[in-house]
Amino acid sequence: MNTLLARISRLVAISLIAWSASTFAAAPMNTSPLAGTWTLVAADVLHADGSRTSDFGVNPKGVLLIDGQGRYSLQIFRADRPRFSAGDKAKGSEAEYKAAVMGSSTHFGTVRVDAESGELIFHIDGASFPNWEGQEQHRHYELKDGVLSYRVPPRPNGDVPVSVWKRVEEGADSH
Repeated sequence: MNTLLARISRLVAISLIAWSASTFAAAPMNTSPLAGTWTLVAADVLHADGSRTSDFGVNPKGVLLIDGQGRYSLQIFRADRPRFSAGDKAKGSEAEYKAAVMGSSTHFGTVRVDAESGELIFHIDGASFPNWEGQEQHRHYELKDGVLSYRVPPRPNGDVPVSVWKRVEEGADSH
């Protein structure tokens, strides 16, 4: 009887240790308040005269994915980018290449929230605009009712891009 009780006790102890290890290993250490999937609502630009226009055409497409540790991937595309007439990426015309590059903005890396300063701090590891790679960019943001908006650093001409994202609810279809 004591041998059976000892075996059961050891099995219970081993099970508890295994459960604890798997539970804590699966839990993110630093959960980002922005963790989740976001869909693009607007990709606009603020001009020096105060006017605001669409920066990526009518109905731009985009997704922002942020994991619990703050790793992110962001893509924004013009919905009306022309297809390459040759059907081959390596055989595009100068105009097709320009439209593809100017009609998209993508980057990935890590992002953290500085609530005190009201900034998102993006550390950009890779980007479709290579000059951003390795940069840390600070962007003033607002997060309210599942909508995230922020201002991108001004362009050389003074225009300020503004991105607006809506959190995708779990289980919702994002298409």
